Amino acid sequence: MGKTEAPQHLVVGHVNKSHGTKGEVFVWPLTDHPESTFASGASLLLGDGEAALPPEPVVLVIAESRAYRRGFLVRFEGVHDRAGSEALRDSYVLRDFDQVETPEQGEVFYHDLLGMEAVTVDGLRVGEVVEVYELQAADLLEIRGPDKTHMIPYVSSMVRSVDVEQNRVVLDPPDGLLDI
Repeated sequence: MGKTEAPQHLVVGHVNKSHGTKGEVFVWPLTDHPESTFASGASLLLGDGEAALPPEPVVLVIAESRAYRRGFLVRFEGVHDRAGSEALRDSYVLRDFDQVETPEQGEVFYHDLLGMEAVTVDGLRVGEVVEVYELQAADLLEIRGPDKTHMIPYVSSMVRSVDVEQNRVVLDPPDGLLDI
């Protein structure tokens, strides 16, 4: 089992489009803590359309932001017009990992799940978590076993426990799910 290293940065938002003529952009939040992430004075890094950082990342400091619909209208320092905000369009913003809030009790970062050994409550080894898919109904764990790959919904009725220290996730799948 390959425990994954904590990343240096986390993707926290997607800059969808410009808003108005004074440099604001609409940012779709990709974080559980958008209020602190998009607060005035916060520093973010500009990634490209694939969320990759260039060798010398651009630091964006939030001059002001406000909640708008299901996201945030953000104006970054040094961006004062539509042309400047258009240059940010379709990019991702990232936050230094050491500035990200620690998970609360029972929460886990998705990158912590990658490489975890998946076992059933009966101790049967299912495989290794290789991917987490964020879907609207429920997130899915892709677990690669020795003979097949399983897609397990990440819901409390099936994922009984996650132990980051032991690098293990315990599953309680309904009868027949692992046979599919």
